[in-house]
Amino acid sequence: MRRPFALLAAALLVGALAVPASAADGDEEFTIKDPRITESSGLAASRQHPGIYWTHNDSDDGAYLYAVDSATGETVATITMTGVGSPRDVEAISIGPGNQIYVGDIGDNLGGTWPHVWIYRLPEPKNLRDQTIRATQYVVKYSDGARDAESLVVHPKTGRVYIVDKNAKGGHLYEGPAELSPSGTNVFRPVAAVPDLEATDATLSPDGEHLVVRSYFGAIAYDWNGGEIKRKERLGVPFLGQGESVTYTADGTRLMYGSEGADSSVEGQDAPGGDSNSPSGSGSSATRDGGGSGEGLSGDLKTGAIAVAVACAVLFGLRGLRRRR
Repeated sequence: MRRPFALLAAALLVGALAVPASAADGDEEFTIKDPRITESSGLAASRQHPGIYWTHNDSDDGAYLYAVDSATGETVATITMTGVGSPRDVEAISIGPGNQIYVGDIGDNLGGTWPHVWIYRLPEPKNLRDQTIRATQYVVKYSDGARDAESLVVHPKTGRVYIVDKNAKGGHLYEGPAELSPSGTNVFRPVAAVPDLEATDATLSPDGEHLVVRSYFGAIAYDWNGGEIKRKERLGVPFLGQGESVTYTADGTRLMYGSEGADSSVEGQDAPGGDSNSPSGSGSSATRDGGGSGEGLSGDLKTGAIAVAVACAVLFGLRGLRRRR
């Protein structure tokens, strides 16, 4: 009778740990293999090139953007930006209307000492190959003084640019002018509080209706509500080390989370409020906001752990029945 019990144990454990079928799809996880990318600090899903994600290094790597194919993890194009001088602390990337790429050179590790920061805008190339593209540079200041920031989003319909500052005590959503000006200074003003996390990146859904702001170990989802954001729920995020980036997939059904480091991983989870027919209903990573840090185990990992416990209980129960016979 040992073999049947061994087979039962194996079947139960395999079933408990099995990854949902959707996890085999393209926008699930990949590893950034390019040895040049060691501090991936921002992530943006291309709408023009399915399965392509744009990223960049942190700090003073240079004026480079990398297009990574999620199917292979390989870099398929490197963009060298001109017209931007020497980037100082590039922290964020977003794609706006008309397939325009926005790059946020908005970091300030010295705690708000730079008199201004920059945003760069350039067209996403139609052909993915190594090339040089001239970008437009915008000077940015905040109405309430200099600060550190790592999160930039562009509304997919209006093209308006927003920044979330980075503060251990919680930050704010800053709104830029209706249209950025390449001459003069673009003043960003706080329009909503973003409490309870130290923002390392943010992303707007492709329809412009939902905002997700992440920290190193958690995230919070908001209804966009015309920029007057309404807090919706906390999200668990995959533990990938130093969690730095997040983006919606091009179809808006998934959130892709990234991290810094060589051979860094990018992992996906269902977006909150997604397809009710998905394995996780409203999103495997979502927890209704009612307390707690939101930085614990993700939904899939919790489910797997519970399933393993149930499997073990069933197995030991069957063994007990066998012994009593």
